[in-house]
Amino acid sequence: MRMLHTMLRVGDLQRSISFYTEVLGMQLLRQKDYPEGKFTLAFVGYGGESDHTVLELTHNWDTSSYTLGDGYGHIALEVDDVYKAAEDIRQRGGKILREAGPMNAGSTIIAFVADPDGYPIELIGKK
Repeated sequence: MRMLHTMLRVGDLQRSISFYTEVLGMQLLRQKDYPEGKFTLAFVGYGGESDHTVLELTHNWDTSSYTLGDGYGHIALEVDDVYKAAEDIRQRGGKILREAGPMNAGSTIIAFVADPDGYPIELIGKK
């Protein structure tokens, strides 16, 4: 077994694709409309689905926003330099939720950013 993808419901598909590709540097791997179901799926990631876990962005055509709830945590991305990655994301228009620095009760360097729908994304320094 292996993990294939994580699905996020998004309110504005193009805005989300732009964030994940232009701000976080992922690639749009595939996208398909399902007119009978009134939704579109877009898959983004850092490599092909045969070798990498990716994100499935689901846009229900009749829904422009979602309540995130308190059960969702975050997506985590490993980066070489958390301080630089957070600053690069800020420069590309990304929202920083927590500035880069050591995690609470630990020494691992982390930061948090938000995608356009408010989903938190943790940046973790490469060990």
